[in-house]
Amino acid sequence: MITIAIGLSIILLLVVLFLLFRIGTLASIFRGSSQRAAGTTKTSNKVNSILLLLFLIIGGIAFAWSFSASWDEMNQPVASVHGVWTDDLFWTTMVIIGIVFVITQVLLFWYSYKYQHKDDKRAYYYPHNNKVEVIWTMIPAIVMAILVFAGWKTWTNITSAAPADAVVVEVMGKQFNWMVRYPGPDGKLGVTKTTLIDATNEFGIDFSDPNAQDDIVNPLEIHIPKGKPVLFKIRSRDVIHSVFLPHFRQKMDAVPGMPTKFWFVPTKTTADMQSETGNAEFKYEMACTEICGRGHFAMRYVVVVDEPEDFEAWLGEQKAFASQNPDVVAKFQKTAEEKTAAKMEASAKVQ
Repeated sequence: MITIAIGLSIILLLVVLFLLFRIGTLASIFRGSSQRAAGTTKTSNKVNSILLLLFLIIGGIAFAWSFSASWDEMNQPVASVHGVWTDDLFWTTMVIIGIVFVITQVLLFWYSYKYQHKDDKRAYYYPHNNKVEVIWTMIPAIVMAILVFAGWKTWTNITSAAPADAVVVEVMGKQFNWMVRYPGPDGKLGVTKTTLIDATNEFGIDFSDPNAQDDIVNPLEIHIPKGKPVLFKIRSRDVIHSVFLPHFRQKMDAVPGMPTKFWFVPTKTTADMQSETGNAEFKYEMACTEICGRGHFAMRYVVVVDEPEDFEAWLGEQKAFASQNPDVVAKFQKTAEEKTAAKMEASAKVQ
C-alpha cells in the first residue's frame, strides 16, 4: 500500500508540473508577449516530451512490479487436463500480444520525445507504400488466424462429446442457487419437464420415467473422481447464469431453454490441492460469474475431487430423491392415474 501511495504521489506531482507549465504558456499568450510565448512553448514541448518518456519508464517499472507481485494470485494452480490446454492457449496469446504491446508503446512514447516540435524541423512527406501496407496487414492477419484456430481447437476439445464412461453431473441455475442431480445406479438421468416444477420437485422430474426413480438430487457437495472424465450438463430455470470452476479452467453459461455442456478430467484431489497450497481449508468451488440479480453472490457450491474408490463409496451412500420424498412420487402417480382414468372415460363416451 505504501508503494502504491508513493507511486500515485509521483504521478500527481508530474501532472501538477505539467498543468503549471500549460498555465504559464496560456498566460504569456493572453498578455500578447509573442516572443516570450514562443520560448515558453518550446520549453513546454520539451517538458512534455520528457514527461512522456518518464511516464513510459515509470509506468513500465510499475507494471512489471505489479505483474510480479500478483503472479501467485493471478495464477491459481490448475487441476484438470483441459485446464492445461486453456492455460497454454491463454499464455501463448498473452506473450504474442504482450510483445506487440510493448514494442508499440515504446515507439509511441519515444517518438513523442524524439520528434518534439522544433522550429528548424520540417515534416517528411511520405504518401504511400504498398509493400509496408501489405506487411503490417498480412502479419497481424496471419497471427490472429493462428490464434483463432488454436482457440477453436481447444474449445472444440472441451465441448465435444464426452467419453461414454464419463461421470454425469447435471447443474441447473436458478435465482439464487445451484441445483445438482446425479444419475443413480442405472447411469441415466430421468426426464424433466418445466410443467412439473413445484416447491419440492424443483427439477421438475417426471417420475413416470423409470430412469428417474434412482436420481440423486442436491447433495451437500458436488463430488467427482480424479483421473476420470466428468461431464457437466448445464441449464437454467430462469435467467442467464454461468458455471465457473476456476481451478479446472472451465466456464460455461447456463441459458434458459438452451442446454449447454462441457467435460474435463480432474488431475488433483482436494487433499492433493490442500497439500500443494499449504492450506488445510482449501476447497474447490463452483460459482456463478454472470450477474443474475441481487442474490448473485450466494450462487456457490463446494466441489470435492475424490480418489475413484472414495467417489464410488460416496455415491453409494447417497439416497435417491424418490426414496427421500415418497409423498411426491405418490402424488405424481396419483395424478397420472387420474389423468389416465379421465382419458379412458372420455374415450368410452366417444365410443
